[in-house]
Amino acid sequence: MKKKVTLLFILASLVLISGTFTSCKKKEGCTDKTALNYDPDAEKDDGSCQYCTDCDTSTVTLQGSITTSQTLKANHKYILKGFVYVESGATLTIEPGTIIKGDKDTKGSLIIKRGGKINAVGTSSKPIVFTSNKPAGQRDYGDWGGIIICGKAPVNLPGGEGLIEGGPDAYFGGNDPHDNSGKMKYVRIEFAGIAFQPNQEINGLTFAGVGDQTEIDYVQVSYNGDDSYEFFGGTVNVKHLIAFRGWDDEFDTDNGWSGMAQFCLGLRDHNIADQSGSNGFESDNDAQGTLAEPFTKGIFCNVTLLGPINPNNTTYNQQFKRAAHLRRNTKLKVFNSVLVGFPVGLLIDGTLAETNAQNGELIFKDNVLSGCVTNLAVASGSTFDISTWFNAQGQNNQILSLSGLMLNSNTWNLNNPFLLPQA
Repeated sequence: MKKKVTLLFILASLVLISGTFTSCKKKEGCTDKTALNYDPDAEKDDGSCQYCTDCDTSTVTLQGSITTSQTLKANHKYILKGFVYVESGATLTIEPGTIIKGDKDTKGSLIIKRGGKINAVGTSSKPIVFTSNKPAGQRDYGDWGGIIICGKAPVNLPGGEGLIEGGPDAYFGGNDPHDNSGKMKYVRIEFAGIAFQPNQEINGLTFAGVGDQTEIDYVQVSYNGDDSYEFFGGTVNVKHLIAFRGWDDEFDTDNGWSGMAQFCLGLRDHNIADQSGSNGFESDNDAQGTLAEPFTKGIFCNVTLLGPINPNNTTYNQQFKRAAHLRRNTKLKVFNSVLVGFPVGLLIDGTLAETNAQNGELIFKDNVLSGCVTNLAVASGSTFDISTWFNAQGQNNQILSLSGLMLNSNTWNLNNPFLLPQA
């Protein structure tokens, strides 16, 4: 039993861990972080550092519409002012190591419109960073907008398209499940989630009708003022996503998203939660829970969600709710994941969601719930026997104590989390 849990947790924790084999000899390379060829893995400087002597480090303001393809250079500084749109036919390429800051006063945000593309491919040592324009140490949740990608893949809204929430003038949705909105790899998004209007915040990274030819891998959203990630329909597949110390939900899915998310991590600050109720997973078919197609039937596998309840503190924000809130006719599928430390582990909410679970269309299989106050729940007045369903033969779900997970004592250390289980 313990072996199985360890394997689950290691798989889900691969988001943060890049395993390499090293010898006893110290690796040599450039150890100066200001150098162009800085090697974060080098332990001994070998004199190879290279420096830029004629770099143009001027600040460039991005605003309005980008109508032709352009490249953001790592030796410039960039400020997003207002809603910055990458229009249809244009590609915004961003070099590794580039830093883009969002302006708070104008709600700086980056929106990729249908037919536009983003090509933001960093590296593990030179990630692309979107962050607040405030000085370091003064940055906070909701300092700027966020990133919104709009595609032409199917959504279950009337007419097959919708206007993105949060204020931008951008539509999403279409009839091309294989639409390509570009690439994002090794990207950090920090201190986003500004409210366009009261209770209408922008998510850290929004996928709106994004197609499955879009590539998303190794992205971290930190300190976001709303959901870290939200999927409005589409077919996009994502891997290695981190949601760190967010405000509302980690992964919100609706309007017919049918892609796959693998190797994801959510780690919460026990003091920070949204007044609407913060969850790990939140999933709807649509806002009204209708029979609209395509159904929300995406897949999450190898996910670790670490909630506010942990051995390092005795209190937490009471607006924290569930590790997984599956409702409004969703057909979401969750496999091989570990959900830890929420007031409620799994809530299947509503008759249609319960029916989907009984029919094998909503799936929760090979998962572990641990350290939750209430492990399983249904809506008030429901007669659905969620315990029998959860524990049925072949489901392979488990409920464990926190000690049963064999977690390291520094797992919830928000300054330096250590995510491997104990040896």
